[in-house]
Amino acid sequence: MHKSPVSLGLTSAAALGLSLTFPGFAEADFLEDSKAELELRNFYFNSDYRQDGASQSKRDEWAQGLILNYESGFTEGTVGFGVDAIGLFGLKLESGPQRRNSGLLPVGDEKAPDDYGRAGVTAKARFSKSVLRVGTLLPKLPTVLPNDGRLLPQTFRGAQVTSKDITDMTLNVGRLTRNTERNDSGHEDIEADGKGIKGGRPSDKFDFASASYNWTKGLTTSYNYGGLESNYKQHIVTLLHSFALGESQSIKSDLRYARSLKDGNTNVDNTAVGARFTYNISGHGFGVAYQKMSGETGFPHLAGTDSFLVNYVMISPDFANPEERSWQARYDYDFAAVGLPGLSFMTRYLQGDNFARGNKEGTEWERNTDIAYVFQSGVLKNFELKWRNGTYRSNGGNNIDQNRVIVSYTLPLL
Repeated sequence: MHKSPVSLGLTSAAALGLSLTFPGFAEADFLEDSKAELELRNFYFNSDYRQDGASQSKRDEWAQGLILNYESGFTEGTVGFGVDAIGLFGLKLESGPQRRNSGLLPVGDEKAPDDYGRAGVTAKARFSKSVLRVGTLLPKLPTVLPNDGRLLPQTFRGAQVTSKDITDMTLNVGRLTRNTERNDSGHEDIEADGKGIKGGRPSDKFDFASASYNWTKGLTTSYNYGGLESNYKQHIVTLLHSFALGESQSIKSDLRYARSLKDGNTNVDNTAVGARFTYNISGHGFGVAYQKMSGETGFPHLAGTDSFLVNYVMISPDFANPEERSWQARYDYDFAAVGLPGLSFMTRYLQGDNFARGNKEGTEWERNTDIAYVFQSGVLKNFELKWRNGTYRSNGGNNIDQNRVIVSYTLPLL
């Protein structure tokens, strides 16, 4: 395969660095299995606050992001070594002191800076079907889900081991020590987030472990543990099941249970139960979900991360106030069913109640619509256009109308 000068430069630099660290390493698999891609992400964000007395009436920003990802292969031998790297850069296109804080750009003292960025390197070692990674990490587990819903993804620093040595089972164990949120360049201690949580403090120790087992082709169960020192300990159990009803029909079940307890001087006390069911037929997806919070606080998760709840959506934090119950109705359509691959549509409605808002019962609802198209071939292959629209209303909190327009293009370099 012909390689561009950029891709040759990436692999050569990585190979040189590894050869200095591990003299005499074999380059063949390291170079042959290397992958690299550059994503160009153009993001417009507009959020209008409709409630009386809003401290900020509008958040409105436009920015350009560049995300460079490189993954090497592994050197030959019983233990193989490799290196991954990520480069992130954000450029302000439009902002203002009264319109900032959209999550696209750093907030700054008086205005958003003109640009920001960061880079990370991850050393890795493979033994049999187990891989150790140390450095910049983007783990994707129920206990820690880095946010990638704005211009640049959230990243962490730490160490993680992933093992698939046992047939049909995936094991993860690790520790995260530093957090860089999606619109930041610095590395900070890790904090907890969640409704009603008090008494926590920043920590450089988030320990996690997970075990996932595929019982059959359509049935997977998992257990996940996460503990942020001096904040909380969390246990999550999930069950995923897919049942085919015919050539073009299926029912998918997604059951989730989480128990979160205090650690240190916090007040964390939450039990979260969620269930989602989806019926798919000929490109159509009809889904319903139910979620219930119990305990003194809402569902805790790491600051800046996505929340692992069935009703975590676009605008609302996650319908996870203490004691809140919520439901969701959702419809998806994949236009590939009518000969238009790459075009997709989604709409959903959520409503929550049974939580305290001052001296009355709180209520909230949200409606989202997504339309996206990804070019499937030609010079525009991997070019994606997406429009996201959302409306959120509550009886005493924020009332928000929001639009996001995302144009992205992923260019393979290796």
